[in-house]
Amino acid sequence: MTLEELEAFGMSLGRLAADALPCVITLAGDLGTGKTALTRAIGRGFGVIEPVTSPTFALVHEYHTPVARRLFHLDLYRLKGPHELANLGWESISGERALVIIEWPDRAGHLVSADALSITLAHVGGDDSRRRVTW
Repeated sequence: MTLEELEAFGMSLGRLAADALPCVITLAGDLGTGKTALTRAIGRGFGVIEPVTSPTFALVHEYHTPVARRLFHLDLYRLKGPHELANLGWESISGERALVIIEWPDRAGHLVSADALSITLAHVGGDDSRRRVTW
């Protein structure tokens, strides 16, 4: 997918998620594959108006829509494993009627809901403008 296609995909996914709460989406892939860009597009489709940014250092960002829906964006890259999730309020977040997007879901291990929508992004060799997206 091109960046434009990835954004359109994300916007559509965000609109669908708005009617399917609670909803968990996991995003896996190497650094720079577009996980945060996809999250930004999902957020726009979901109705988030404020800028969606990478929570790499904060680990969790919470966004609200004008119609009182919530999106939690987690970046677990810095975590060593599931035992560190308690410090992020994992139990509270996972119990919310919200859209939860998790980057680096492998760090959460078995604690990620089995019915989460798992998306993997990968670089396309020789073409920096495209990504392979599987789910």
